[in-house]
Amino acid sequence: MNTDLEFRKSSYSGGNGNCVEVADVPGFSAVRDTQHRELGTLTFDSVEWHAFLSTATTASR
Repeated sequence: MNTDLEFRKSSYSGGNGNCVEVADVPGFSAVRDTQHRELGTLTFDSVEWHAFLSTATTASR
């Protein structure tokens, strides 16, 4: 995985450090833990990522 990815975290994230960051990669999304960046990233293809976001959004309502 390219180490030059531009990761971002949600503006809804608090300041407690318990966050994940996401970077867009062509065809994939890369996710990492803000407290343990050295552990690397998890990658999800676009279908998996959209399914996760849909479920997370529905569950938070």
